[in-house]
Amino acid sequence: MLVELGGNDAVQRLAAGLEPRRGTELEEIVPGHETLLLVWPSAAPAVGQIEELIAAADAATEATAPADEIELSVNYDGPDLGTVAESCGCSPEELVARHLACSYRVGFIGFSPGFAYLLGGDPALQPPRLAEPRTRVPPGALAIAGPYSAVYPRSSPGGWNLIGSCDEPIFDPAQNPPALLTAGMTVRLVAK
Repeated sequence: MLVELGGNDAVQRLAAGLEPRRGTELEEIVPGHETLLLVWPSAAPAVGQIEELIAAADAATEATAPADEIELSVNYDGPDLGTVAESCGCSPEELVARHLACSYRVGFIGFSPGFAYLLGGDPALQPPRLAEPRTRVPPGALAIAGPYSAVYPRSSPGGWNLIGSCDEPIFDPAQNPPALLTAGMTVRLVAK
């Protein structure tokens, strides 16, 4: 069942409230920007039971633990840094200072395994996606587009503005868990 909510804060609260039910009642809980996908191991219960489950989870969010927090060391050395600063009406130095000053939250994972959409950036720093995507973005590229920031977890095509880089392995299938960042996690960027 796909539950539509009024923003990512509501998604994160409901996901946290439902987390204790993962593995028993629910097989998967998948946050989106404004949606939460709930997957049962077999057929979903009746709508009334789902509504009761959601109401109970909403009530339980008061007692849930705060999300994990992580710091990522980044260099602001991306090829689009100057262009993004100009489009946002500031200098590259001001863009870096404003980007670092924000506390981000992983809103959801998408596009490719481990690709974490970071929310909470400065509202004045929302450049559009590139008109023509790159055929290859290197792993660890720090990128920004619209209201999101992200670190590319692996080499892939991409249409976001590259403003820096990060040496942390964001996704490694040999690790457990393979993704460094998970939905709801708080991320602080720190300049190297």
